[in-house]
Amino acid sequence: MKYSHKNDVVDWKAVFNLKNISFILSGTALAVLAMKGFMIPNKFMDGGITGISILLHELFHINISILIIVLNISFIYLGYKRIGKTFAVQTTIAVFLLSIGLLFIDFPPITSDKLLIAVFGGIFIGTGVGLVIRGGGVIDGAEVVVVFTGRRTGFSNTEIIMFFNTLIFIIAALKFGVETAMYSIITYFTATRATNYVVDGIEEFTAMNIISSNSEEVKSLLVNDLGKGITVYKGERGYLPGSFEIRTESDIIVTIITRLEIKQLQEAILKIDPKAFIYVQSIKEAAGGILKHKAHAK
Repeated sequence: MKYSHKNDVVDWKAVFNLKNISFILSGTALAVLAMKGFMIPNKFMDGGITGISILLHELFHINISILIIVLNISFIYLGYKRIGKTFAVQTTIAVFLLSIGLLFIDFPPITSDKLLIAVFGGIFIGTGVGLVIRGGGVIDGAEVVVVFTGRRTGFSNTEIIMFFNTLIFIIAALKFGVETAMYSIITYFTATRATNYVVDGIEEFTAMNIISSNSEEVKSLLVNDLGKGITVYKGERGYLPGSFEIRTESDIIVTIITRLEIKQLQEAILKIDPKAFIYVQSIKEAAGGILKHKAHAK
């Protein structure tokens, strides 16, 4: 289904929201620190547009601030087309802040230890990217192009990212040596984990699914004792090897929790029914219901 722009206007309150501005400013500052203090002086790559910019900067000696802007322009437009004007404005602000920081802020390399460069460079730039995303934009157009191309090629987001980044690291290996490329992979991996941690947070939500013969007691535990919201699906259990014909109706109980609560809830449910079947699924976002109520209560 094609995105409609008729009612899409810039939400200036979101753009100039103090919290969003703080995220974008701090995120771009950390990205500048990572690139100037760790990655660029040592020819270490990251993935996406950042990695391509550093690579082109080293190969052709083009000003990296210009590369950051030029390479992101088309992706900002794609973001406007696919996500919205507010996102495009916030991304434009973040990209220009990053470019200005890279142009005017200069300091010597913080360390010459390659492992420290790979790890801390990745942590700083990954945290910066994550904070900018929390602020409503991105500083790397690869995030947008993945959404745009993934719908047309049939490849998953992970496959597209891997394809682009593999090309970057292969060229880095040919130009700067295999060792630098390998350290760059560490930088990229560390940055990815840091970004995920900042965006999803330590309270990343998880869907816990429970199938139990004592479903009423489990429901009471979750709702009355632990204050959780639940959803109940009607299903069937059975269909086991050797007794395929034997089956019974069953309630499938679903509750949304944080990953810190998984162990606690599993132990409580298994005390009620040691044979309960429990499986969990990571989810990127949850809102509304009990979750929304608790967020407002804080």
